[in-house]
Amino acid sequence: MRLLGLDIGKKRIGVAVTDPLGIMATPVVVIKRVSIAKDVADIVSLAEEYEVEKIVSGMPMNMDGTSGAMVLYVEKFLTKLRQETTVEVVLWDERLSTVAVERVLIEGDVSRAKRREVVDKLSAAYILQGYLDAQKNSAPNSGRS
Repeated sequence: MRLLGLDIGKKRIGVAVTDPLGIMATPVVVIKRVSIAKDVADIVSLAEEYEVEKIVSGMPMNMDGTSGAMVLYVEKFLTKLRQETTVEVVLWDERLSTVAVERVLIEGDVSRAKRREVVDKLSAAYILQGYLDAQKNSAPNSGRS
């Protein structure tokens, strides 16, 4: 089961996809925001290209678990996305995903310019991998005794 992961921002959308077995998330592309209609069309096209069964979107909750202005922004975008595709769209808490990715890139001595190019798609992969791992760990017979 292949999944598509999204890190939706106001300027860019990071996109990641799983392997065909749905085990590992890989960064794919960063979509530079143009308009909701164009951006949604780009995501629908990627979902079709990769034949995904589900889209996992990061939900930018506040650290205390409340919803802020960015959550409303993402929800508006996802409403439009759901209108344009039959693929199921689910939400995943993305608190600290960008911070974690930035930290790894800084520790890897990646330049600021290069970080700006890749942080969104790496964040999408981080979000998607978190979702995959949680699903695997909550599945019956997940190997725990």
